[in-house]
Amino acid sequence: MIEYIKGILTDLNPATAVIEAAGVGYSVAITLPTYSALVGQEEKEVKLFVTEIIREDAHELYGFAVRAERQLFEMLMTVSGVGAATARMILSAFSAEELRMLIATGNSKGLAKVKGLGPKTAQRIIVDLKDKALKLDLGGDPTELPLGDFEPEEGGVKAEAVSALTMLGFAAAASVKAVDKILRSNPTLKVEAVIREALKML
Repeated sequence: MIEYIKGILTDLNPATAVIEAAGVGYSVAITLPTYSALVGQEEKEVKLFVTEIIREDAHELYGFAVRAERQLFEMLMTVSGVGAATARMILSAFSAEELRMLIATGNSKGLAKVKGLGPKTAQRIIVDLKDKALKLDLGGDPTELPLGDFEPEEGGVKAEAVSALTMLGFAAAASVKAVDKILRSNPTLKVEAVIREALKML
């Protein structure tokens, strides 16, 4: 069981981080909040808390900047019908606090806006996790990475957002259409905000 990976961040995009530790490059699937925390940290030492998922056909690592986000991820996967990909999608569409509030207030309609998450599964998440979510401490973590102040180059936001959405499994054409619509309405949005809005549209 891997608790965390600490090493040099050698590559980063909104869906994946590569961390080199002891001469080994680990490709780690990440959420948007963790991506935001890692932006600007390239070629620096970072630390991600890890959930390791081993299946017959794959060995996957999911990384999180704070323990609380990893706890939510692992809690979501205890719900019937929610796998790792769906849990990551949920945590990319909502911040940890937003997700906790949706669960605490029984807002299944808001939760069901996430792609691939039907009303029955959303309701199941609320029923199964309401008590656990309310007890979860989201007050920060001493090892939390600072949010980067990185400003993408003009025109780079669209390309990066579309790339992330396609890596998350959405069709390229639909991703381009959604990102274009969002940026027309608010051209100053950062990559994370664009992707988060697109996840609620696609």
